[in-house]
Amino acid sequence: MKIPRPNLVALAAAVAVAACAVSAQVPVQNVDPQRHGNLAAAQQLVVQAFQRLSDAQYANDNQLGGHVARAKDLLRQANNEIKLAAEAANRR
Repeated sequence: MKIPRPNLVALAAAVAVAACAVSAQVPVQNVDPQRHGNLAAAQQLVVQAFQRLSDAQYANDNQLGGHVARAKDLLRQANNEIKLAAEAANRR
């Protein structure tokens, strides 16, 4: 089956937009503070740090050598690990 070129371009653009949306996700606080107070507090700090980094990017016209983008990626990873830690504690 041959896909017409305009449809292929539209599909590629949609995939690119979806990939950007996934990589640009802002960390959220999704750990229950009633069950895991320390983990929820740590997650809240990750969310705050992410926001401060976004503010710094804006204030510096995104001219920070890619370091803030890397820090934000690491914060996303940390946020995910905190959520996984809470889930592991829930299974105990």
